[in-house]
Amino acid sequence: MRTLCASTLIGEFFVIGFAGLVAMKLDDASMTVVWTVCGIGMALSVLLCGMITRPGGVQLGWALQVALVLSGFVVPMMFVLGLAFGGLWWASIHYGRKIDEAKAGWAARQESEEATA
Repeated sequence: MRTLCASTLIGEFFVIGFAGLVAMKLDDASMTVVWTVCGIGMALSVLLCGMITRPGGVQLGWALQVALVLSGFVVPMMFVLGLAFGGLWWASIHYGRKIDEAKAGWAARQESEEATA
């Protein structure tokens, strides 16, 4: 699960940065506000890569997904990208857990075969 979630978060790192470049061109927001918000989002996405397996890591990831969707009120394309990354986040968690269970089952079978041999 960790690998899939981390891959999604690194993709989000770049999307947040590019959204900051787009938002920088808007007249309504100052560059300081744009890059403060984007910087926090980018830092959070990188920090979450190491926190996925810790308690609350997945929930913080969901919070980041919600923030990406809500950023669509500033950069409208982020509605689409936020929903896309929300889907990727769900798939990373769902299929990552299945892969982890399969790996654990395989390791248990290998261990029991070695013990009987």
